[in-house]
Amino acid sequence: MMEASVGVFVPYLRNLSALLDKAADFAAARGIDPTELLQARLAPDMYSLVRQVGEANRHATIACALLAGRPQPAVDQSETDIAGLKARLATAIDDLQKMPAAAIEEGAMREAVFTFRNGNTRRFADGRSLLLTFSLPQFFFHVTTAYDILRHAGVPLAKPDYLGAPR
Repeated sequence: MMEASVGVFVPYLRNLSALLDKAADFAAARGIDPTELLQARLAPDMYSLVRQVGEANRHATIACALLAGRPQPAVDQSETDIAGLKARLATAIDDLQKMPAAAIEEGAMREAVFTFRNGNTRRFADGRSLLLTFSLPQFFFHVTTAYDILRHAGVPLAKPDYLGAPR
């Protein structure tokens, strides 16, 4: 469970941070206000880039907390610039790496309850189900959409930027 959660979330959060570096470089080279990229979205009813990054971060953080048997944390999403998003990702990476492996392993068999922003909850019979059927798909949806927004905006990215270094 540790490898399937922290072992997956951390490298992809790092990759997401690197995508933001490329976005900042692109904006600087083109004389574009980075806020334009952060507010970009693929469709009017989809989240902006800043929210996609925040949601990826949020799903990773909450999943690991629930697996470790901790209360679902409130995840700050007040960042409005690239530096703030990168700082939040760095904090999440640091926090995830400090998660107790034994507690996460035990979480595979423990019931987990995810609370949505609106207060509704979704119960999972066990942490394995939470991770594999909800948290990882949600996480990858938001990371992929962030990548797609940047590609759509013209940031020169390729699949290796998304996947990161082979592990």
